[in-house]
Amino acid sequence: MKKSIFILSLGILLISFFSFKDLDFFSSMTKVDYIDGSKTLKFTTKLNTSHISQATKIDPTTAGFEAEVKKYVNNNVDVAVNGVAKTLTFTGSQVNGESVWVYYEVGNVSDISSLKIKNSILIGQFPKQVNIMNVTYKGNLKTVNFQKGKETAEVSF
Repeated sequence: MKKSIFILSLGILLISFFSFKDLDFFSSMTKVDYIDGSKTLKFTTKLNTSHISQATKIDPTTAGFEAEVKKYVNNNVDVAVNGVAKTLTFTGSQVNGESVWVYYEVGNVSDISSLKIKNSILIGQFPKQVNIMNVTYKGNLKTVNFQKGKETAEVSF
């Protein structure tokens, strides 16, 4: 009896283990802060290293990786403040193990009543991708999600 319970438990354990083997989670997290002194929106995005490497088709350890990430972000993120399209300025990236941190900003932002953002990062490569963005403006926090079919969102302050 003990032997059959042990075999059954081992079987359930193995089935559970192998059912999660190919589970991959596709997400990015972006923090947006308004810096009142410099009138700047600062973006910090955390991406999975292998996912952004697949999307840019370049190894993250090569010298051209940052340039490809810059091009990729510029093609997949758009920002409009109060209905006026703004230019993103890429300020850098950092590979840190399984994560890539990407930094960019929008300057010359004096006041925000509405913020419209397109964020299609990795959505074309991974249909289950979810991009979460936390926007902080003068003490107010708004959270928006982007996913396939909903790559654009607008927040009001």
